[in-house]
Amino acid sequence: MAWTQARGAAGLFCILLAGACSGPPKPSADQPTNQSVAADIKPVVAPLAPSASAAKAFKLEDRTPALDFAYAYPMQAAAIPALASTLAERMDKTKADALKAAKDDEASAKQAGYPFRQHSLQTTWAIHADTPRFLGLLGETYVYSGGAHGMTAYAPLLWDRQAAKEVPITALMMSQAAFAKAISARFCDALDEERAKKRGAPVTRDAGEFSKCVDPMKQAIVPEAGKDGVVSLIRVVIGPYEAGPYAEGSYDIAVPVDEGVLGAIKPEYRGSFAGGR
Repeated sequence: MAWTQARGAAGLFCILLAGACSGPPKPSADQPTNQSVAADIKPVVAPLAPSASAAKAFKLEDRTPALDFAYAYPMQAAAIPALASTLAERMDKTKADALKAAKDDEASAKQAGYPFRQHSLQTTWAIHADTPRFLGLLGETYVYSGGAHGMTAYAPLLWDRQAAKEVPITALMMSQAAFAKAISARFCDALDEERAKKRGAPVTRDAGEFSKCVDPMKQAIVPEAGKDGVVSLIRVVIGPYEAGPYAEGSYDIAVPVDEGVLGAIKPEYRGSFAGGR
């Protein structure tokens, strides 16, 4: 099926991009848009740490006939040299890989005598949690490689200020099974509510591929903190084709931190979560 092929292609690109992910550019007239890809994703930014006040947000745009490339991350990330270096390395690699793929496609098009469509790779990182211990970002990447439409994918990045390194969010969990148990029921109910809004009808979970609940542990999970610098939500962002057809775009599900979630977090990290202090 077409959606299966496109879904597989999106997964291949996520591997190519080494986890980076971004927002949609302005598509050409013959390139369909995904209006709801990022419409509901609302980052919550806590007050800046003093060290971040002198830093500047990073943004690079490089448009060539072969590739429309853009990469951006906020000043909070730029204020941490090791993190900024990590993001720069990812940017350089993804740009090189995407440019090679675009030029190869351009050469093939010229040889075969068909029109070449400029490729696009655009990545934006947004802050969702800025706490004394953690900086949590969500990367959104849009990839277009000449097909019927582009694809959007998401990737979390959690920076542990104390350890001075990136850590997977799973490192904060007592176990993935315990964390999944703590959020799954509320996550699935909230997902069905969002599906119903988009579809204009209640969702029956045994009605087909896009009626089942998806595994939240296989999606982009990012902690979200408010101005108090405490993580109060677990945000799960789902790309196109995962929870619904392409036309439905992405899904953004927020699960409040409760005693169950807190109990699934390792004791040494609970101080960063609501109710853990």
